[in-house]
Amino acid sequence: MTGELPPTRWELAPPEQRTYAQRFARLIAEGADIDGEARLADALLPRRARVLDAGSGMGRVAACLVARGHEVTGVEKDPDLVRESRARYPRVPVLQADLLELSPTLLRDAGRPSSYDLVLLAGNVMVLLAAETERRVLGALASLLSPDGRVLAGFSLAGGPEFARTYPYDDFVADAAAAGLVVQHRFGGWDLAPAADDYAVVVLSRAASGTPPSGRPAGTPSPR
Repeated sequence: MTGELPPTRWELAPPEQRTYAQRFARLIAEGADIDGEARLADALLPRRARVLDAGSGMGRVAACLVARGHEVTGVEKDPDLVRESRARYPRVPVLQADLLELSPTLLRDAGRPSSYDLVLLAGNVMVLLAAETERRVLGALASLLSPDGRVLAGFSLAGGPEFARTYPYDDFVADAAAAGLVVQHRFGGWDLAPAADDYAVVVLSRAASGTPPSGRPAGTPSPR
């Protein structure tokens, strides 16, 4: 990708508010259950699947999926989190890159797979992207899916980190549709709780041929 990349909302946040790594390091030390995202991702996958952990942070979810036998590639832009991930989970290959940069060529050049059975967006990644780049990021990630691959995203619809955007669910669905993706499932948490107003866990797949952005087969009337 040519040109300067816009700063993400994470990069623009005051350092004292970027406490993600410290919070999860404390939870790990306390023996807390931090594997909810990985359990759901694993349930969606065949054995030894290829997973792209987009916005992999300190590597905790990727490490859990590696332990379950999957081939995982982490992608993280924050250099401090990349260092933390490599030190804490050396078995997890992590590429330091902006999600807007991702392409099959970039991944191949880094010695990583160029297509994936699952692209994972955990940890509020979607609401911490650079402003007005959601469609571009989803498009870049959609280009990395295998023919039957899916995207699994979890993020706050409201009440997330102070520096995150408010992301109405309908806006996310429209952005996904613009990237050629449709919603398969929506939940209110990683434990498959019913859909909620404050948090969404969404499974996306490629739109079928002949399916318009609304997700309806061509020729199907709109609901009234």
